Amino acid sequence: MTVFEILALAGAIAVVPIIAYLALAAKLKESALIAAALSAGFAAFTAVTIWADGVMPVITNHTTNLWGVQVWYDLLMSVGIALLFVVPRARQMGMNVPLWVLFVGSTASIGLMAMVARLFWLEQSTAEDRTEKATSN
Repeated sequence: MTVFEILALAGAIAVVPIIAYLALAAKLKESALIAAALSAGFAAFTAVTIWADGVMPVITNHTTNLWGVQVWYDLLMSVGIALLFVVPRARQMGMNVPLWVLFVGSTASIGLMAMVARLFWLEQSTAEDRTEKATSN
């Protein structure tokens, strides 16, 4: 196996238990820290990839054949669906949605996970503020 095949397999192996947990958990706890760590980790991996291979392979990967275009469309649809769920909550929390969407549009999963981390943090802070006010009255 090549290093790239090992990396691809490792990603698939890592995500299977996460997907199973998401599918089977009775109640999920949203974590700003986990979302931020995923964003930072993937940003670091992306930086290494850009350093090693440059940016042009991204264009080549998505324009060389139908599979490349299919993966590009899949990425666009996945980000669009995620934003469909995230944007209303982000607006409710007072986030600067147009700026965040530009960030997501230019970095895909890196920006999306950072946006979700910020959203979770704001929602948690708001919930804690409500709890404090309710207990102090």
